[in-house]
Amino acid sequence: MKIKTFKVEQWMNDYENDAVYNLGETCIDSMTLGELIELSGQNPEKYLAALKDKRMTYSHIYGSPELLNGISGLYRDILPSHVIPAHGAVGANHQVIISMIEPKDNMVSVMPTYQQHYSIPESIGAEVRILQLTPEKRFLPDLDLLRSLVDENTKMITINNPDNPTGSWIPEDVMMEIVEIARSVNAYILSDEVYRGISEDGSYMVSIADLYEKGISVGSMSKIFSLAGLRMGWIASRSQEVIDACRKRRDYDTISCGVLDDLFASLALANKEKIFERNSKILLKNRAILDQWVNETPEVSYIKPVAGTTALVYYKKDMPSYELCIKLLKDKGVLFTPGSCFEMEGCVRIGYAFDSKTLREGLDKFTELLREI
Repeated sequence: MKIKTFKVEQWMNDYENDAVYNLGETCIDSMTLGELIELSGQNPEKYLAALKDKRMTYSHIYGSPELLNGISGLYRDILPSHVIPAHGAVGANHQVIISMIEPKDNMVSVMPTYQQHYSIPESIGAEVRILQLTPEKRFLPDLDLLRSLVDENTKMITINNPDNPTGSWIPEDVMMEIVEIARSVNAYILSDEVYRGISEDGSYMVSIADLYEKGISVGSMSKIFSLAGLRMGWIASRSQEVIDACRKRRDYDTISCGVLDDLFASLALANKEKIFERNSKILLKNRAILDQWVNETPEVSYIKPVAGTTALVYYKKDMPSYELCIKLLKDKGVLFTPGSCFEMEGCVRIGYAFDSKTLREGLDKFTELLREI
């Protein structure tokens, strides 16, 4: 099976360690284990000392009760039995697509999005139909276009909500229209929701798993929980067909997740409100810094992100995005992600959810480069 190079991951692998100002990072400012344990109200030294007696056997094959209860609590209508832990969201997305899609199928994927959603089904031999998101529609799906793309052989529609890289968020009324389109052809909806959970106003962010009986939500501890090092993700769905198919496949590529990943993810989920309070402050502060910079910099423009941790910023220079990002890294020490990693040009993805000083200085360095070109 041949598969295309994963452009965004290869870019980060090649260049992330060279950055002085890493604005390619998409996780909210990562926590240490000590911070997580303190946040849970426990003494880190005592807690970690007690772990010396933790036996390094397989964890619960389908996830511990604490983990499954914690994940199901992120949804309205998901039970612990509707949850399958995975090795990060990357493992969850792969497991869903490889379990549910066959060469005879077609599927619809939004673009831009995480490359798994179109390159994995292409590698299987399925037909992938692209639903292009545009700034003119604020990077929300064009429902008329979606209706024209589906037919009786459409097995799945995949969305990224909140969207990576644009930071758009599909409102519930639009989501319900997408559900009706999927239902009309009996298609699943796979929603990559790794950036879901922290809204601008603190309200609940509805999931596809809440809205649709054939909805499949993928989440992880990486982005909004600031715990990418745990490599813990999950699949959540009320569809028993999905649960059965993914568990069957899981015996071949997962077996179980790590016992320590499960333990610390359960601890974080039990204290999610404290983590969300911490991370909401970081997000809102830095989103305001990014917005002020865009408004004060005539060389750039964007559709302001309303969710997630990333923004797609357009620049007014006649230079390919890959070339621009290489020059920015070499000349200024700033890492962005080229728009070409998302099959787009004239733009870059900026991650803004870490320390504010790095963000401000990195954006200023980008302004310097744009004015030097």
